[in-house]
Amino acid sequence: MEPQLRHRVDDSVATVVVSHPARRNAMTTRMWRELPGLLDALAADPGVRALVLTGEGATFCAGADITTLRDGAEEAQALAVRAEEALAAFPGPTLAAIRGHCVGGGAQLAAACDLRFAEEGALFGVTPAKLGVVYPASATRRLVALVGPATAKYLLFSGELIDAGRALRTGLIDEVLPAGELAARVDAFARTLVSRSRLTQAAAKEFAAGRDDREAYWARQARDSGETAEGVAAFLERRTPRFGWSAPAPE
Repeated sequence: MEPQLRHRVDDSVATVVVSHPARRNAMTTRMWRELPGLLDALAADPGVRALVLTGEGATFCAGADITTLRDGAEEAQALAVRAEEALAAFPGPTLAAIRGHCVGGGAQLAAACDLRFAEEGALFGVTPAKLGVVYPASATRRLVALVGPATAKYLLFSGELIDAGRALRTGLIDEVLPAGELAARVDAFARTLVSRSRLTQAAAKEFAAGRDDREAYWARQARDSGETAEGVAAFLERRTPRFGWSAPAPE
């Protein structure tokens, strides 16, 4: 099967699948190049409220296809960083659904998602020390923010793999599911995400990323949109809220 990024949209949830099963879903140069554009297209689709990133079959992503490093590690790394940043900048909630190996560039992509759910038996590793590659500053900071400096150094210095239990304890992932239950849990949680206020999610995502100069903007959005009034009314009336806010067009 030709290495590719597949995607679909169901009930406001976009699912992007890393498909390169012959090499444990390793990312090729073409796949790294295509991911930012695909994410931009999905972000521009008003019918997309959340995004799930996963791998074909029993593996999430084993990293960059090692052959991409033959022509120069710097170019390959720049492509990976561009893809990572595009994923981190996706306007809606993003969730990595992880089975099997989540290693190298795969871990880099998973860390760029807002949340990470994994199946028991998943393995995680950040492996540049095995190749003599300097891990990108942006990816290092993101890893430290997730797991703290001590665990980040353990992963980066050693390149050793850790299991899902340790990944959960250190904060690298958010939930561990028994074998066979990951897909149902991700589907149910994604449906929860799309039922919530897009306004709340957008503001929270921006604040969590460290931006603190737009509190007045978000307060105005909340006031003008009527989201809070709708949420309170729905709670008091014991009904599902009908949130209607969408991001205004850039000025």
